[in-house]
Amino acid sequence: MEKGYEQVFLPYKILQEGGSGEIVEKKSRFIATLAPVGSEEEAAAFVESIRKKYWDARHNCSAFVVGERAQLTRCSDDGEPAGTAGKPMLEVLLGAQLRNAAVVVTRYFGGTLLGTGGLVRAYTQAVQAGLEAAHIVTMHYGVKLRFVTDYNGIGKIQYILGQRRLEIIEPEYTDSVALKTIVPYEGFQPLCKELTEATAGRIKIEELEKGYFAL
Repeated sequence: MEKGYEQVFLPYKILQEGGSGEIVEKKSRFIATLAPVGSEEEAAAFVESIRKKYWDARHNCSAFVVGERAQLTRCSDDGEPAGTAGKPMLEVLLGAQLRNAAVVVTRYFGGTLLGTGGLVRAYTQAVQAGLEAAHIVTMHYGVKLRFVTDYNGIGKIQYILGQRRLEIIEPEYTDSVALKTIVPYEGFQPLCKELTEATAGRIKIEELEKGYFAL
């Protein structure tokens, strides 16, 4: 394992699909809309699209986080008292370990002031409601591998991968058998050793790619 694995290769979550959720607090409607974004420009475009959709709302507060390590974060209270909307919304995204995600909470004012604490709770709960409607996947740092072996060894490989719950992808059957899988980085070397021993060395293991994958 590479030094610093725990710090460098921590898992994170992304929105495979966005979602929308709504809460009502003292007749004010809070509508949270979430979407995956890959850059600050995409996030800004998403926020603007929601502003146009809910053009008649009192507020369209926003927050987003971009980068595998949350290198870029932004939030906006959009006219609400400072720190009562955008920051709590961002904290929900970060607390959920979400990356490359943006959220806009639209508020239709119901006529009753909620106070600072009430606003923080309402915007927080709205984002949580939106997350419940979204499809979230966890990204793990891993290695994509390609194995080549003879037909005598394929059964052992399939068994070992099955025991580790690793998916076989892109199998090729010619005069030999080739298949691919993605393994979490921490299990990379132990798997290679186990496969080599199980096939008595009759296996070629090729490292194709390292990176974050939805495992």
